[in-house]
Amino acid sequence: MSTITWYGHSAFKIACGHAAAVLDPFFAPRWGQSAADVGAADLVLVTHDHGDHVGEAVSLCRKTGSMLGAVVGTAEKLRDAGVPEGQILNGIGFNIGGTLECRGMAVTMTQAFHSSDSGVPVGYILRMPDGLVVYHAGDTGIFAGMELLGRLYGIHVALLPVGGVFTMDAAQAALACRLLGCAAAVPMHWGTFPVLAQDVDGFRQALAATCPGCACVEPAPGQAREFSLTRNGLRW
Repeated sequence: MSTITWYGHSAFKIACGHAAAVLDPFFAPRWGQSAADVGAADLVLVTHDHGDHVGEAVSLCRKTGSMLGAVVGTAEKLRDAGVPEGQILNGIGFNIGGTLECRGMAVTMTQAFHSSDSGVPVGYILRMPDGLVVYHAGDTGIFAGMELLGRLYGIHVALLPVGGVFTMDAAQAALACRLLGCAAAVPMHWGTFPVLAQDVDGFRQALAATCPGCACVEPAPGQAREFSLTRNGLRW
């Protein structure tokens, strides 16, 4: 069994047994969470170098001894910001299409369509030790290759931006679920700033119309939701 904890915006912790990865650890005051709520972690993954995604990545790595996963270029930037070189996966980071392992978690870097001052923006597919496959899209617009990701990796849970303006909006994210073929979607990157969609009502409605076989899972900030694979599929 794996757990997925949302800390607001695009920050998550995905854990299975003694293995845990934290993604985009930016803790906005609105959501009432902080880096202190994360606890132990083995891996910190950063999708791109914007401040609302890097967040506390450097301090978390230094405090917990976590390895850092990031695209080449962004990994170098975070090393210069204080992540010890010995805590960077592959020494210099990795790149789109590449897969690395950490504590029984296989992490594949995917493309994302956004911007970044260093490297390129990316997403991640995590295959957890219990077999759960989770896709964190990072900041991105919808792209047709999401269908290939779903076919290649058998994604169970997708963590998708729905706030619009800088990323997919509700309608695009709902169609992304159909392309990915995921059983459940957790909306992210909404409500943190006034310019973004302030709730997930639009996504919930679009998902029901576009991809009714996919469930919208909405954890409260700081709430760990359990996901497990059964003979009949995914249970949460």
